[in-house]
Amino acid sequence: MKAGGHGVELTCGVLREQGVQVTSRSFRAWRIRAAAARTVSDAVILDRLKALAVRDSKGRPQPEILYGRRKMTSWLSRGKLTPVSKHTVDRLMRVEGMNGLVRGRKPRPSVSARRNAARAPDLLKRNFTAPRPNHSWVTDFTYVSCWAGFVYVAFAIDLHSRMIVGWSASTIKDTPFVEVCLKMALWRRDHAGHKVQAGMIHHSDAGS
Repeated sequence: MKAGGHGVELTCGVLREQGVQVTSRSFRAWRIRAAAARTVSDAVILDRLKALAVRDSKGRPQPEILYGRRKMTSWLSRGKLTPVSKHTVDRLMRVEGMNGLVRGRKPRPSVSARRNAARAPDLLKRNFTAPRPNHSWVTDFTYVSCWAGFVYVAFAIDLHSRMIVGWSASTIKDTPFVEVCLKMALWRRDHAGHKVQAGMIHHSDAGS
C-alpha cells in the first residue's frame, strides 16, 4: 500500500471501517517487535516437516503429503529439537494443509460388482437435456477428501434445471447409501410442490 502512495494512517482508517480494528501505532510497534517464541518454534518445526515431504515417482517433493502426525511427532522428538507436542504437530500440519500418507489402494467408487451383470437400457440415448422438470434425473456417486480421510457422496441432478435435487454422504458404499439420496430427492421435490410423476427417467452409470 505504501508503494502505491497510501499512508499508514489512511490505510488503517479504511481497515477500521471494514471491521479490522488496527491502529497505525499498533502497526509500527508490530514492525519493530521481535517475533514471539511460539512463532519462531513453529517456523523451525514447519521447516523440518517440509524437508521430510513424500516424493512422487519422479523424485519431486510433495510438501502437502507427510507421514501421520503420531509418527512425525516421534521423529521430531528424537531429533535435535526439544520434545514436540502432538497437538503442535497436528495444528501446524492442519494449518499448512499437510496430510498423512495413506498406504494401500485408493477408493474406487465405480467398479462393477459383477462383470457380467445385466445393464439397464440407456433410455436417454446420450441426450442429457430435458424438456421439463422431473422429466429425467441423472445420479452418480464419488468420493471426496475430508479430515478423517474420505467419504462417499451420492447426488441426483435434474437435467432440466441442472439442480442437485438430492444428495447423501457415507463412509461406505452400499445400497442404502444410494437409496437415501433418491428418497431425499423425491421428498424435496414433493415438499416443493413439484411431485414426481410416474414415468420419470432415472439414469446412472454402470458403476458399483
